[in-house]
Amino acid sequence: MQETYQVMKGAEPFKIEGFRVGVLVSHGFTGTTQSMRPLGKAFADAGYTACGVRLKGHGTHYEDMEQSTYEDWIASVEEGYQWLKERCDSIFVVGLSMGGTLALYMAQHHPDISGIVTINAAVDVPDMEQVKHRQERYIDAIGSDIKKPEVVELAYEKTPVASVKQILELMKQVKLDLPRVACPALIMASTEDHVVPPENSNLIYDQISSDQKTFLELKNSYHVATLDNDQQQIIEESLTFMKQHAVFNQE
Repeated sequence: MQETYQVMKGAEPFKIEGFRVGVLVSHGFTGTTQSMRPLGKAFADAGYTACGVRLKGHGTHYEDMEQSTYEDWIASVEEGYQWLKERCDSIFVVGLSMGGTLALYMAQHHPDISGIVTINAAVDVPDMEQVKHRQERYIDAIGSDIKKPEVVELAYEKTPVASVKQILELMKQVKLDLPRVACPALIMASTEDHVVPPENSNLIYDQISSDQKTFLELKNSYHVATLDNDQQQIIEESLTFMKQHAVFNQE
């Protein structure tokens, strides 16, 4: 798909080269790289090669998003993965919300991935099922579900109904294939989330086949936990997890 609008300031993708262990970082539905940049920067500061993808149709205008498909979003993540593959011996995928859904998808289709970190990943959101029958083109925004005062997520002010149908299809496929996820996994979930029911993470934890999997509750954040009170905990737990499971073939 061709995007019509320019990328918003703060929504640009990022690539930071470090040693030969890479981290692919993905934002969520209607969101932008802004929500994942603090994690990407922390990973890069720790020496990892970090790639923050901007999902097609995101970070420009919701009319662009309306034209994008879940296959476009997968292609955006695959592109970042290929960039890392050329530079790294070991790759992790870290995703928030639909970014977490895409992390699961990548683990299902790339068994060589060293591990995934999902933060409030979505595989079953009943409220979205109701939306697909709506007649209007756009509904209210779902972004910025953040507990911390005065922190705002850079996300669309409207959500295209056509895009909701796309994420429903993506979630359906990923949920069905959860047993195909066999790599190490760190599953994080906010205890209070007004966008994705926290039970999603319990379901993911229960159904993936990974021998090495950890479930962690985020007790002081809402949905966009990467910009919320538990940001530092997410960073530290992710770094510990990656250090534990990375394949270091430093040249």
